[in-house]
Amino acid sequence: MDSKSTPAGPRGSDLINWELAARTAATLAPAGPLLSGSEIGAAVDNLRTMADRSVPYVHDITGLDAAKDLRDSQVLVVDRASWAKANTQSFAVMMGPVLDALAQKQTSTSKPLNTALSGTVTGAQLGAVLAFLSSKVLGQYDPFSAGTGTGLSGGRLLLVAPNIITVERELTVDPSDFRLWVCLHEQTHRVQFAAAPWLRGHMLSEIEKLGSLLVGDTETLGERLGAALKSIGNRPEADTAPENASRGGVLDLLQDPEQKAALSHVTAVMSLLEGHANVVMDAVDASIVPTVKTIRQRFNARGRDRGAVEKFIRHLLGLDAKMRQYSDGARFVRSVVALVGMEGFNHVWTSAEHLPTEAEIHNARLWVDRMGL
Repeated sequence: MDSKSTPAGPRGSDLINWELAARTAATLAPAGPLLSGSEIGAAVDNLRTMADRSVPYVHDITGLDAAKDLRDSQVLVVDRASWAKANTQSFAVMMGPVLDALAQKQTSTSKPLNTALSGTVTGAQLGAVLAFLSSKVLGQYDPFSAGTGTGLSGGRLLLVAPNIITVERELTVDPSDFRLWVCLHEQTHRVQFAAAPWLRGHMLSEIEKLGSLLVGDTETLGERLGAALKSIGNRPEADTAPENASRGGVLDLLQDPEQKAALSHVTAVMSLLEGHANVVMDAVDASIVPTVKTIRQRFNARGRDRGAVEKFIRHLLGLDAKMRQYSDGARFVRSVVALVGMEGFNHVWTSAEHLPTEAEIHNARLWVDRMGL
């Protein structure tokens, strides 16, 4: 057969319509708080100021000299639509190899995937998810945006202005104090990746590995997704769930031991990163954030009053599992620091071999002993 008449197989980039996902998220995202042009400008300027002001505190608390020079990454104050678009770009990088593998698998089946239809449906579905999340996220460090047109070797820190303003108004707390408190957490993530420049590549590799394992098991994926959806309503709440409880939603699709091992590693790394950032956030006192005690109390209480629809979506996306990562990781960091000090803890940023396992996250002494500290 002539090469010109041979139909081209599907490409990974055809499987998700990223532009449609971004447009859908922008259309469906809830409206933010009503602000005048001058109020928006003042809030953006203040957030940038607080982002800069937080870095020396991160350095003092963590002892990581990487905080002294963060020129490889950038800070962006964004709205909800921009946050969603940035995440489609990040997802495209993270999922690229997995989607390519899935496309290749589709070419070998007797029922080739209709890529145009699949890309449209998947893009719309992803956009709906991003629309929901776009009103929940206060800030996010995105390490995967490097090489996506930023011109920087590092990632970018996104501060979602309408969400920060919405929450500070709901809590009736001092805006500048709250913004500095949020920035302490997010800038810690930025410093983590600057202190461990190998971490971005390692995470991409692990995510690709996990995704490839799922691609290899597509025959039962739909059946298990249906079972996961049906079981959502029967799960314990995140704050009362035992350690061995369901991880939540789509994460329950992982059944094979190799899949579970890959997820265990990714979970441990995420627990470390989130827990460490929370420890830094909680290390400040009234000399840095004058109203920090009030902010902590009101922010923690805020999560206890969610509607039924939001709880369903959080379970589906595994967001309650993410909240457990914050608490599990913070306990690990505090335990290690209590045993060997912050300098000893900072061995974790040396190499991938120094990252804790999930078992070590729950028993810091295991990690300390393995490190020989």
